[in-house]
Amino acid sequence: MLKMIISGCNGKMGQVVESICKADSQVQVVAGFDVNQAPREYPVYVSPANFTGAADAIIDFSSPKALDGLLAFATERKVPVVLATTGYTQEQLAQIDEASKIVPIFRSANMSLGINVVLDLVKRAAAILGDSCDIEIVERHHNRKVDAPSGTALMLADAAKEGLDYDVEYNYGRHERRMARPKNEIGISAVRGGTIVGVHEVIFAGRDEVIEIRHEAQSREIFASGAVKAAKFLTTVTAPGLYNMQQLVAAQNEGGSL
Repeated sequence: MLKMIISGCNGKMGQVVESICKADSQVQVVAGFDVNQAPREYPVYVSPANFTGAADAIIDFSSPKALDGLLAFATERKVPVVLATTGYTQEQLAQIDEASKIVPIFRSANMSLGINVVLDLVKRAAAILGDSCDIEIVERHHNRKVDAPSGTALMLADAAKEGLDYDVEYNYGRHERRMARPKNEIGISAVRGGTIVGVHEVIFAGRDEVIEIRHEAQSREIFASGAVKAAKFLTTVTAPGLYNMQQLVAAQNEGGSL
């Protein structure tokens, strides 16, 4: 039985992770970390430092504000951590890199396995179509999402950039630029409204034709399920490091059961 801690356990995603764990006979949630002290079926701590029990992994769907305490706990106690939170600063990303030298860390802006497939498709499409098409990314999320553009949109832009043989510039809004669209630009637009779980579209607009690659998340369960798979994966690795969805998919392709 794998002992899991859910960071951000009283948030919407944390509660979905809890439900996924409950349905999994291999997993037991032993504690939660959250500034919201609403009671759960397991003890909830404001500070990770207050938890003294044993755990095999942490799944974090909280806030960038929680990163310091989370990394301090993970590195001191040598507990692997899945970081599913988005909106980190460059300084925080550097902190994560340093912590990954001590303990296994899995970080992805999107825990959906389907998005991993889309990233590969976008990279390959950019390599083939990049010289003849303009690339635009449109992402849509619910009205409570605070960071924009989404981490997934940036992942998609980076995937397209990898497929191109020229330097590109990301453009997050054209309202201040009255000029024709430059060739080396990837436009990234964010839409916020209602209860949209997450929609990402990558548009390759060429002469007289448009190709679109689209991913739509229809529930939060795909992200929670992916995070639980990532936590299980981390319990199988033997070395500290920064792990990602590509490595998880590779492990599954090798016959691993997560």
